[in-house]
Amino acid sequence: MGLADLHIHTIYSYDGTASVPAVLARARQVGLDVIAITDHDEIKGALQAFELAPEFGIEVIPGIEITTAEGDLLALFVIKRIEPGLPLIETIVKVGEAGGICIAPHPMARGMGMKSLSAASIIQALQHPEAGRILIGIETYNATALDREGNLNAQALLAEHPGIAQVGNSDAHILQAIGSGVTEFPGCTAADLLEALWVGATDIRQGSQWNSARMLGTWAINYIMSAPARVAVAYPYPYV
Repeated sequence: MGLADLHIHTIYSYDGTASVPAVLARARQVGLDVIAITDHDEIKGALQAFELAPEFGIEVIPGIEITTAEGDLLALFVIKRIEPGLPLIETIVKVGEAGGICIAPHPMARGMGMKSLSAASIIQALQHPEAGRILIGIETYNATALDREGNLNAQALLAEHPGIAQVGNSDAHILQAIGSGVTEFPGCTAADLLEALWVGATDIRQGSQWNSARMLGTWAINYIMSAPARVAVAYPYPYV
């Protein structure tokens, strides 16, 4: 079985703390076969990771965590930025036009900074004739969500829509969290993973969960230490 973590942030996210090379090295270290870089409303880190991936012996799926008008949405297999702030269904359709697929991350979860889709929004999208072909998965295990009930609610939603793929992810904003939530799939390549997602042949693997104090404390320390790197990618020095 292959192992994938499809929800990882880098310093290209406003709340990320790890550089792209560090993320790739950590992903390989913990035994992942495939990862997706999904920075908030930004594609630059994902494209950099995609280029560097062969050096680290891991496959990278370029992606984005898009802020829609109704909550966050994971777009995978995209190589261009998708405009944030649009209605969910319109966003999903745009992802499909860009050649990508969508997964609902941490659905119905609440907590610090989380902007989750409601069950009603997800169901409406699944029933839409076009969006329903592109929204093919639900994140039923998010290892770092402060709202633990969100995972249970996501699993209950999946049970009502058994044709949809389930994924487990870390939603890592720090290196230490990468691989703490994992998607299992037959095979070991990104192509195998995509096929498994289409037919709902994925499973989740849960790692050890941190308590809220440890999670927030570790993130805060890493956030402060990574501030110069985050500023550098947000405001690159102009070449002359």
